[in-house]
Amino acid sequence: MIKVTRLNGQAFVVNAELIRTIEALPDTTITLINGDHIIVSESMEQVIERAVEYGRSLRRLVPPT
Repeated sequence: MIKVTRLNGQAFVVNAELIRTIEALPDTTITLINGDHIIVSESMEQVIERAVEYGRSLRRLVPPT
């Protein structure tokens, strides 16, 4: 899950595994795999950074085999 902010200032979380695309149109628009669109105040780069960090945190939780 990554924390993002709606344009009205309301913070919420998105399951990063459900993100299909992130675009700057010019507002940052997150498209989910179900087709829903979410416009957030963070930059595209910030959302990408948070999604990548989320993925890394999952890998840290898996014990090595």
